[in-house]
Amino acid sequence: MENKGMQANRRMWDAWAQVNLHSAMYNHADFLHGRNTLHALELAELGSVQGQSLLHLQCHFGHDTFSWARLGASVTGMDFSPEAIKIAQQTGVDLNLPARFICCNLYDLPQHLAETFDVVFTSYGVLTWLPDVREWARIAARYVRPGGVFYMAEYHPFSMVFDDEGQRVEQRYPYFNEGAIVLPVDGTYADRAADVHGETYEWSYPLGEVISALIDAGLRIQFVHEFPYTNYPAFPWLEQRADGNYYPQPGIPSLPLTFSIKAVKPLGEGNE
Repeated sequence: MENKGMQANRRMWDAWAQVNLHSAMYNHADFLHGRNTLHALELAELGSVQGQSLLHLQCHFGHDTFSWARLGASVTGMDFSPEAIKIAQQTGVDLNLPARFICCNLYDLPQHLAETFDVVFTSYGVLTWLPDVREWARIAARYVRPGGVFYMAEYHPFSMVFDDEGQRVEQRYPYFNEGAIVLPVDGTYADRAADVHGETYEWSYPLGEVISALIDAGLRIQFVHEFPYTNYPAFPWLEQRADGNYYPQPGIPSLPLTFSIKAVKPLGEGNE
């Protein structure tokens, strides 16, 4: 399953992979020397993964995947960008750290992977690239073993409605899904000056739709948390604080910028 929009997105992520790898945001050199790229939020909420099997959906080139491996998980990462997966595989060689990576469209993952996992994990900027959130939830739930955990940390869909270029808090995009949003691309989110040009197709899903999709897929929600910060300077009107996160500048009311969901698959329930 790969429509025109996903094909365009895959080409763009292939172009972004090397740029992101060499960007200051990703700081690959420090990562190779032991830096853990996971944030305090997901480390605290997911907890120990020592000795657990973990599937990382939409892993890009695997920094977070390897970070979970450094914390004791047996990891599998998947992404639809061949260039990103090549980097991930080479990183595994460089680190001499075991990890498995699968290159495919998320919706085609059942054609490449059959087993289930103790943890299914995904984070930060994943949902906007998916044209069918209910199928995403069904596939994610499929890979959680009975008694296992699904966890995601993601940019809040409410924050995605705002103009990411202007100096004021102004709505630019829809909150509810109105079909693909086609956007011109110049550079990458990690290096805005990079010589990369094209277009992306993105989709918007309200928080209620995401939660309902996971419930309908057979997962039992343990919590949904919302936070007034994000982990990178997504808007000009954010400022970084002592905890490393980015909050609205003084005078701007608090906004939901990040959310997290933890869910379990009840014991006795198998896969569809």
